[in-house]
Amino acid sequence: VPALTLSPSCPCRVSSVLNRDVKQFGKKHMFDGSEETCWNSDQGVCQWVTLDFPRTVKVSQLHIQFQGGFSSRLCTLEGCRAGEELVKVSALYPQDINAMQRFQVEETLLDKLKITFENSTDFFGRIVVYHLGVLGERL
Repeated sequence: VPALTLSPSCPCRVSSVLNRDVKQFGKKHMFDGSEETCWNSDQGVCQWVTLDFPRTVKVSQLHIQFQGGFSSRLCTLEGCRAGEELVKVSALYPQDINAMQRFQVEETLLDKLKITFENSTDFFGRIVVYHLGVLGERL
């Protein structure tokens, strides 16, 4: 079964938006497929994104494209089933580059996924994401 892109169809929350300017830097820009737009977090440690899937999914891959200089050296993935507490699923170690990066994730059944950007390459802790894709199967 080919993996589906799970992320654009589900509710998403982010830790912050630069200057609260959601029109220019909001979370929707991670999923619009445009090379010109991005989610830009405000400054501060441990920015994050959560995805609430409408029904249980089996996550298999994470695709992420940062802006070099505003990436995360460590991304912690946590997830849970409905009504449960978040548990750590895996740790990813992206490079500080502009290119799309693809990570295999240990297949896990989830209703919610939280991606925490723990170690920003930006002095102020800002994260810039041009594209975020979570791939897997809807169950």
